[in-house]
Amino acid sequence: MKVVILCGGQGTRLREETEFRPKPLVDVGGRPILWHIMKIYAHYGLRDFVLCLGYKGSVIKEYFLNYEAMNNDFTIDLGAKSKITFHGEHEEQNFHVTLADTGLDTMTGGRVKRASRYIDTDTFCVTYGDGVSDVNIADLLAFHKSHGRLATLTTVRPYSRYGIIDLSPEGSVNSFVEKPQLEGSANAGFMVFNKEVLNYLDPHCVLEKEPLEQLAREGQLMAYRHEGFFFSMDTYREYKLLNELWDSGKAPWHVWGKK
Repeated sequence: MKVVILCGGQGTRLREETEFRPKPLVDVGGRPILWHIMKIYAHYGLRDFVLCLGYKGSVIKEYFLNYEAMNNDFTIDLGAKSKITFHGEHEEQNFHVTLADTGLDTMTGGRVKRASRYIDTDTFCVTYGDGVSDVNIADLLAFHKSHGRLATLTTVRPYSRYGIIDLSPEGSVNSFVEKPQLEGSANAGFMVFNKEVLNYLDPHCVLEKEPLEQLAREGQLMAYRHEGFFFSMDTYREYKLLNELWDSGKAPWHVWGKK
């Protein structure tokens, strides 16, 4: 099954890290957040990726072109008959990665549409290149298959970015609640689409607007409610928090490689 990852945004709210590299390549624990997302999917057996590139897409291409050399020991013979021999094997064996240039300013739905020629499976996953979660991908896929609709998105209950103050009608402060979990649900990505969803897209659309709204009106969009961890890296503060979680050894999204 294909996994489409949206990697084209400019990450303007994380300009401290994205001035010279795209947000999916911003490091968490010494590895790009994109690597973490791919490892989550690979843990569940999904290793066929389509990366929708835009802002500084060439840097992502260079990362994967140099992946073997940067993640293995190797011996290089210089001269006219130069060759490279890699020693050992990194853990990302059998990753199949297609890097598709989908335009600098293209919207999310347009990126998926422009990369659609590389989507050759009846069902495919789509997610964002800046969010990590401990969502169980196997359960998500089973849920999608069970309801028979065209599309599934993963939802979470978001937390307020601000503390909430409980006031009396007269203005007295009753209590403080530090960044409470809000009512309602937010789209966390980790979406599953039947291939027919591509017919709802055009090269200029915003995925979260007309396509998903149309699917919802037609009763073809379902929500997989995830009660666990999800975190999107939009700001420098969130970048620091993700790195602190990783460095603590308690990163909830680190589901791979554990016995």
